[in-house]
Amino acid sequence: MKKILLSFALILYVITAFSQTALKPVKIDSLVTVSLPVGFQKKDTLGQHIYSANALYGYMTVIVAPNEKNNTPLKKENDLNAVLKKYISSIEGQSGAGSSAQHVRDTTVGTLKAKVFTLKNDDGNGNIQLINFTLLYTQDATYTFEYVYPDERKDIVKAEYNSYASSIRLSPELQRNDQYLSNAKGLSSPVKIAIFGGAAFVIVLVIVTVVRRRKKLTLS
Repeated sequence: MKKILLSFALILYVITAFSQTALKPVKIDSLVTVSLPVGFQKKDTLGQHIYSANALYGYMTVIVAPNEKNNTPLKKENDLNAVLKKYISSIEGQSGAGSSAQHVRDTTVGTLKAKVFTLKNDDGNGNIQLINFTLLYTQDATYTFEYVYPDERKDIVKAEYNSYASSIRLSPELQRNDQYLSNAKGLSSPVKIAIFGGAAFVIVLVIVTVVRRRKKLTLS
């Protein structure tokens, strides 16, 4: 009977713990929604909006940092890549000497491009902390989604982290031109043909000129 009661108590505890950390949609602003545990906290610091909460296995944080009001729109995807790379380097630098960004890769959130990576913090004493980042840049604001957990939990956090990361929803108002203006990834085909064709013509012309000069020198 005691074993049955103990098992029932354990099941009840697990159900209670899960219900306390069940994720609920939270409207971060008029454009972005993400699911967070019930009882999350919101703070406004230096113009930034910070949402944070303890989940069952990890700690979740969402940071909304408004960009400068006179922020110049990015022109191309390469410009966006440069901005995101700079953000990642800044995060590494602010996190200390034992920190490194790992598994950096591209992803999409709605119609927007984002960067996903894991920041590894090692204090040198065998204590390793991992932070899964999703970094989303728009012209008006930069959104940072974090999921923090100790290294020893990395095999059990996947379901919880995936629920959190996949819950990010964007308003249809946010489109790719809110990140950069041109979708062109390089030179158009006609331009390439003109450039490379012209280059080939110049090379042939130089070769012909050199050959003619050599012949003249030989005859003389």
